[in-house]
Amino acid sequence: MRVVSLVPSLTEAVARSAPGALVGATDWCTHPPGLDVVRVGGTKNPKTDRIVSLAPDLVIANEEENREPDLTALRAAGVEVLVTEIRDVPQAFRELARVLDACGVAARPRWLDEAEETWSSLPRPAARPTAIVPIWRRPWMVLGRDTFAGDVLARLGVDHGYAAHPDRYPRIPLEELRAAAPDLVVLPDEPYRFTAEDGPEAFPGLPCALVSGRHLTWYGPSLAEAPRALGRALRAARP
Repeated sequence: MRVVSLVPSLTEAVARSAPGALVGATDWCTHPPGLDVVRVGGTKNPKTDRIVSLAPDLVIANEEENREPDLTALRAAGVEVLVTEIRDVPQAFRELARVLDACGVAARPRWLDEAEETWSSLPRPAARPTAIVPIWRRPWMVLGRDTFAGDVLARLGVDHGYAAHPDRYPRIPLEELRAAAPDLVVLPDEPYRFTAEDGPEAFPGLPCALVSGRHLTWYGPSLAEAPRALGRALRAARP
């Protein structure tokens, strides 16, 4: 089986579960560290000719991270493309199982069982703070409705303020974000790399949690440690 992955979190899942199957991955596929495969460009601008030249049996994609014209071009070249859709944590586990099965993984990997058990046994939150979750600035964009990251936070006891917005990633003026007066601002380090020096200064007087984007937005082996990692970061931001 020869697999090309266009989704960083799925790259990690396949690399852990089907060693040797991956022959190509995007430039953004950083896990596992030291992954030695052909790089095929970005998630939004993959080099389709390079992918085809690798003669993959399967290309793994995601309806949100990858563009339909690129996937159409691959199919036109005779490449099989599996497209995932992941909007919440239970769906992530179902889609991970589907991907690994398509990659020829015969036995369900232990990390997947451990991750699912971790999420199914979360304690009931003592309180439910409200948050806004910027994912970009210039312009400011936040989590809106029906997102995997929003469901992750909800299961950890954090309700984000734009969960009912008609858009999944609405553009909201900074003044409106400030005026919303959330209990917390959650700042991930991807897709925009918020840092202690770039992000919190825009929200004076509000607690800001700097969180790992991999733990907030990736669906793969990182799911097992995500509740602990995100929980620490969220608690550290509260007064």
